[in-house]
Amino acid sequence: MGSLFRVSLRSFWLLSFAALLVPSVAEAQERSPFLVEQRVDFDFTPLVLSELEVAQASSDAQPAGTDNQPVTVTPDEPVAAEEGSLAKAAQNPIASLISLPIQWNSTPNTQWAPNVVDPSAQHNQTQNVVNVQPVVPFKVSDDLTLVTRTIVPFISQPWARGTNIQSLGDINPSVFFVPTLKGNLTVGVGPTLIIPSATDDSIASGRWSAGPSAVLVYTKGKVVAGGLINNVWSFAGGGEKDVNQMLIQPFLNYNLPKGWYLTSSPIITANWTNEDNKGWTVPVGAGVGRVFVLGTQPINASLSAYYNVVKPEIAGETLFGDWTFRAQVQFLFPTGG
Repeated sequence: MGSLFRVSLRSFWLLSFAALLVPSVAEAQERSPFLVEQRVDFDFTPLVLSELEVAQASSDAQPAGTDNQPVTVTPDEPVAAEEGSLAKAAQNPIASLISLPIQWNSTPNTQWAPNVVDPSAQHNQTQNVVNVQPVVPFKVSDDLTLVTRTIVPFISQPWARGTNIQSLGDINPSVFFVPTLKGNLTVGVGPTLIIPSATDDSIASGRWSAGPSAVLVYTKGKVVAGGLINNVWSFAGGGEKDVNQMLIQPFLNYNLPKGWYLTSSPIITANWTNEDNKGWTVPVGAGVGRVFVLGTQPINASLSAYYNVVKPEIAGETLFGDWTFRAQVQFLFPTGG
């Protein structure tokens, strides 16, 4: 109960801090009076949907187990041993470990609208998205663990005349049912839901959407690999357009000494409602990160960059910038032993 209280308190302050990162929507609209009427269909999927965090471990740690038992750390446990035990779970995105990732995605050289809407629009603005993503597991039985993951996005979207719309995005909770398995594989399946919670209509779908989601993780030696896939369809809400979009996120990680790691986890998306099958986003890239203990707080931190090889088209133009830069800090909360 004490651990859950500390997690809730940390989450409250971190959510409050994220909300202060952006000015009010009213302020942005006041700077550009006509922008409310200039609504544009912009594909926010690549940045708003979940980033599958895969925390890494030191190279001398044992391979992550797949029995999905809660991770425990005793107060007098050496730092190296603590990092090793955390690593076994941190390598597995659906492990039985409470965590709070805060992820920042930045895409410079983004164009706010097609030139048919604004002839002066150029690729000279930056889209920023901060995702707060608490992960909480619940042990149902010795044979089954339920892992919940909720993505709360805060969006700063380029708009007319050099302004930015600041908005809460659509909240995305997911539930994974993770059976206890032996060997190198971990599997999780369950539903994912999109809640129409965006506070600005210009970036809101206005639709409730849901669909299946699945995760597969393979761990052996220094390598952690796998992927996530889901597809959501709209089923309710007052939005004008149907939602039908897919996400595929492969990940490959290679552990280095002293908690350092190399990682690649591009988020590939397809908006099936886009005409002529031009709703794909396909990034390619990689990054580096480290798992460490700061004081008594275990942390996973990473930096990565992805080049958007394929970008969705809107009115015959690609508005998204060529590069997306990603920074993440993930707070880990093992059970006290």
